[in-house]
Amino acid sequence: MKYLYFLITLFSLSGFSQTIGIQSFATGFSSIVEIVNAGDDRLFVVQQTGVIKILNANQVTNPSAFLNISALISTGGERGLLGLAFHPNYATNGYFYVNYTNTAGNTVIARYSVNTSNPNLANTASATILLTISQPFANHNGGTLRFGPDGYLYIGMGDGGGQDDPGNRAQNKDLLLGKILRIDVDNGAPYAIPPTNPYAAADGADEIWATGMRNPWKFSFDTVDGNLWIGDVGQFNVEEINKVPVGDGGYNFGWRCYEGNDAHITEGCEPQNTMTFPFVTYSSADGSGNCSITGGYVYRGSAYPNFVGKYFFADYCSDKIGMVADNGTISYSGVLTGGSFTTFGVNAANDLFVGSQGNGVIYKVVDTSLGVDDVSKNTFSVYPNPASGSFSIHSENARFPLQLTVFDISGKKLLEKTIGSGNENINISGFSTGLYLVNTKDDMGMQSVSRLVIQ
Repeated sequence: MKYLYFLITLFSLSGFSQTIGIQSFATGFSSIVEIVNAGDDRLFVVQQTGVIKILNANQVTNPSAFLNISALISTGGERGLLGLAFHPNYATNGYFYVNYTNTAGNTVIARYSVNTSNPNLANTASATILLTISQPFANHNGGTLRFGPDGYLYIGMGDGGGQDDPGNRAQNKDLLLGKILRIDVDNGAPYAIPPTNPYAAADGADEIWATGMRNPWKFSFDTVDGNLWIGDVGQFNVEEINKVPVGDGGYNFGWRCYEGNDAHITEGCEPQNTMTFPFVTYSSADGSGNCSITGGYVYRGSAYPNFVGKYFFADYCSDKIGMVADNGTISYSGVLTGGSFTTFGVNAANDLFVGSQGNGVIYKVVDTSLGVDDVSKNTFSVYPNPASGSFSIHSENARFPLQLTVFDISGKKLLEKTIGSGNENINISGFSTGLYLVNTKDDMGMQSVSRLVIQ
């Protein structure tokens, strides 16, 4: 019983002290920079070295790469294969798009097709280059590609690197650096300009949708309201999260005039009231260990109701995941295993994943507060506890039948069945050693949660 008390106490203090946790989902990757789904049950894992691997729903990775363009790219630092997006009609046209730095260090946006006879392989001979953008420095390449709810392809471009954006490229409307670009890949050769782009009929580069970005490493669209969320990496003091409606664009997010909300180099800048300031910021100069935001997603899954509608992000250096509420309040996890989180991803069911460059593991983001009830209020209890092989349910009031569900500590449902009496044994012979949650619900709707140790 001392062993059980120790485990329950430890679990209560550590596992439930924060609601944000992670559970290892797949291992064996290298330099993870992107996790994308193609509308089915597979995850496509982008490695900075130029390789895209397929991770199946059974957590097994295909031995052969989906795409390998390592010979085309420059790697190291912030260069490499950086982005992947599947066409909204991928199931019928087989098109997908990649963002990489070529051997000269310049950004390339290219379209590929899937192999017509094997959906787990790309057609490496199908490459069509859409854009090549000169990069003056090796860093701040951006990298994210996303299709918006308007069907256009959005491209995140950093300011080209160098401290303080020498040349003020992010504010220069004639340059594609330091911008969010938007192009129409379904028309034109190799693309067309959406007619509502802010400079489509005015002075400035037609591809620009928004200006004033430093390094929008990750951005995503909320699948419910269509808002665009951008994690823009700061320079010394401020990491920022921008939230804007898609619309026609024309946003100026402020860099280098402002770092977050703080004035930075304002000489020659447009008026402050013409700029769009962050939805929320956090400090990278407060001793917390923060240094670089990894933008994520608004959670729209069904497994964790407490997460729904909240935006998730991570910091590369502090190894924490943050959760932003509608009012801009940020809640953080504790320091998490693996660390150096470089990307988030979602599957077709909107489960949320995060990739660690520190150990090559993809984790599932989970709500560790699932099923936490006061044990003293339980109507039912489990015995023996600890258990091995099987357990039973005890009730002082013997209100059977009841619905029984067993979860692991990440919230994954492992067993569900109807229990007719307290004499019925529940088989757990295939369960690993550890701590579990047993939920019971009787015919009156009374629910109870007990902690079960399996040894």
